[in-house]
Amino acid sequence: MSVVGIDVGFQSCYIAVARSGGIETIANEYSDRCTPACVSLATKNRIIGNAAKSQIITNFKNTVHGFKKFHGRTFDDPFVQAEKPKLPYSLHKLANGSTGIQVRYLDDDKVFTVEQITGMLLSKLKETSEGALKKPVVDCVISVPSFFTDAERRSVFDASQIAGLNCLRLINDTTAVALAYGIYKQDLPAPEERPRNVVFVDMGHSSFQVSIAAFNKGKLKVLATAFDPYLGGRNLDEVLVDYFCEEFKGKYKLNVRENPRALLRLHQECEKLKKLMSANSSNLPLNIECFMNDIDHCDMSFCMLFVVELSRDDVYAVEIVGGATRIPAIKERISRFFCKDISTTLNADEAVARGCALQCAILSPAFKVREFSITDVVPFPITLRWKSTTEDGVGSCEVFSKNHAAPFSKVITFHKKEPFDLEAFYSNSQELPYPDHTIGCFSVQNVSPQPDGDSSKVKVKVRVNIHGIFSVSSASLIEKQKGEVEDMQIDSEPLVQNEGRVEEQEGPSVEKQDPAAGGSKPKVKVKSIDLPVVMNSIRQLDTSVLNDFVEYERQMIIQDKLVKEQNDAKNAVEEYVYDLRDKLGGVYEKYITENDSKQLTLMLEETENWLYEDGEDQPKRVYEEKLEALKRLGQPIQDRHREHEDRPRAFEELGKKLQVYMKFLDSFKQKDERFMHLNVEEMGTVEKCVSDSMGWMNSKMNAQSKLSITQDPAVKVADIIAKIQELEDACHPVINRPKPSAEETSEVNEQSSGVHAATQAKEGKGETKGNQQTKEMQMD
Repeated sequence: MSVVGIDVGFQSCYIAVARSGGIETIANEYSDRCTPACVSLATKNRIIGNAAKSQIITNFKNTVHGFKKFHGRTFDDPFVQAEKPKLPYSLHKLANGSTGIQVRYLDDDKVFTVEQITGMLLSKLKETSEGALKKPVVDCVISVPSFFTDAERRSVFDASQIAGLNCLRLINDTTAVALAYGIYKQDLPAPEERPRNVVFVDMGHSSFQVSIAAFNKGKLKVLATAFDPYLGGRNLDEVLVDYFCEEFKGKYKLNVRENPRALLRLHQECEKLKKLMSANSSNLPLNIECFMNDIDHCDMSFCMLFVVELSRDDVYAVEIVGGATRIPAIKERISRFFCKDISTTLNADEAVARGCALQCAILSPAFKVREFSITDVVPFPITLRWKSTTEDGVGSCEVFSKNHAAPFSKVITFHKKEPFDLEAFYSNSQELPYPDHTIGCFSVQNVSPQPDGDSSKVKVKVRVNIHGIFSVSSASLIEKQKGEVEDMQIDSEPLVQNEGRVEEQEGPSVEKQDPAAGGSKPKVKVKSIDLPVVMNSIRQLDTSVLNDFVEYERQMIIQDKLVKEQNDAKNAVEEYVYDLRDKLGGVYEKYITENDSKQLTLMLEETENWLYEDGEDQPKRVYEEKLEALKRLGQPIQDRHREHEDRPRAFEELGKKLQVYMKFLDSFKQKDERFMHLNVEEMGTVEKCVSDSMGWMNSKMNAQSKLSITQDPAVKVADIIAKIQELEDACHPVINRPKPSAEETSEVNEQSSGVHAATQAKEGKGETKGNQQTKEMQMD
């Protein structure tokens, strides 16, 4: 099982994997480690990644890009409405108010959710990973911007499920970068020492993020984050686009914005120009300064330092990542604010993906990674409001402050007589880059009074989990029961109907009895009863809808596979036609008769015409049959050419082998002492094999010499190779048998002497007639 880290950016994606004791970035089928975040829908299939990017101009209405920030947002969201005029494809309002993307797919108008589009992209990244690793990929860690709200995170998590991935964690971009930076550091302070504070600045195509992380050995703690979700490299692109639109309008009287295709091409060229300008700082500062003056990000960084009570002197280093940080003016601004030289020790493009892969390896039981704990933060303060159906009053309390440690659980104690509702929302709507501050509603059910009529104590656990998602994870009712055994004493504090008290712990604590209450009250035992909690989150996909999307994604993957196989079969026919026709006038010309060549050429022309007419869209089986029919005529020509080219070398190899073994036989017959240890019978077998092979080779060469070059060969190269192997198997073991050593010869002689002595002892000292004859033979 492989574990991967996926950085899903606004414009492009990166995949990293933990293997071979390190982290590698995976390249796609184009040998490119960057995969565009682009999905193009067509009449028969989907095109995703690099191939989809090439469709932005030609199929602009059905090619979806720049969809990352639509996660969890309604169609009426001001940001969505502001983006809508800039997009070449159409947005659609879904039944639940969310943003849908309308395209034409399989010759039908379809509306896909953002989760589905992202699921398509993740499916492609999964396929790329599996192709590179040659094994299934399920577990992953996916990066999200640190400013993503609960609804946006739930949306990305749903997309990972649609793609068939098991997302172990949604990790903030800057936290992933911090992990990639710190886990390899060998000189971090000890746990009890003052931590090392490092600022991480990530400026990509569409957003700007800053975080401060404190490092100790084996530990990373994010202290604070800050961001501008609308500041990035694309703002500079838009400035250039606006400039050239006005330029074209004034000089050539052309309104580029009226032509979507022309506007897309202008965006692409301006992006290229931006990169060229970044490499030539002498012409850049004036334009960038004008752009940067409109949006001053330095104030944000200063506020972040103020929140965590750090000065610039407390910052050990400033690491920058992200494509837009290559712009000289941005580098200069960051360096000037922190009064430090900026550091670029991390890969600006791949650092997030590498951090994701490291986190995935840490979380996966299949990998053994050095201990390195990660504590993130809650980006926005979260407040909980509660109310009952009949009980008077509404209460609220802030359960998580801004930059509170995460993941984290808290227990809130309520005193209630009936079911009640909890509403979670972000407290400071001014800082929230999202129009709806509501997180979700949670109904705590089956609450009833105590047997004596008093309010029941209800313990509710709230949690911000590892993904940064808020939930009411559980609720329990503490029921008093009279009895002699004291399992747990309860407090005697006055019961307040709508009181909410927060305890920063994983579960309810033991609360001791008030001494002032005395011993007059009977001891009681309590029982904790789990209560059902019904959740109603904002715009999260229902389980049934999610399952439908998962199944539809499987169907689309199958459809893509079928179309790919069909295209591969068609391309195979086309490639064979062009290749064979080219060679018929070249290397194959002398291996085919003139009449056969004319017939085959005509067939190739007919097939080519068919491919561009009736054969434009045929089932895979039809293409395979066409290719098979062509090969029935073309393959014999190819075989004759190959045989004619390779046969001389094969016969030469056989001849060399025969010469070696014939020379060996001559040496043996001349009683060369190097071979006198060999058996006469085995040498006879070698001689016969050499003789037979020589006769076979001569007969085949004579038969081949009588044939025309346009005729099928009398002997194939495979037959010659088989004869060489047969000769080797018979002769090689014999001629390479080592000569016995002196010790082995002495041992054999001793054994022979022992056998001779034993025979004499058995037959007596007298010599028989047979013994005498044997002696005479030995003397002769």
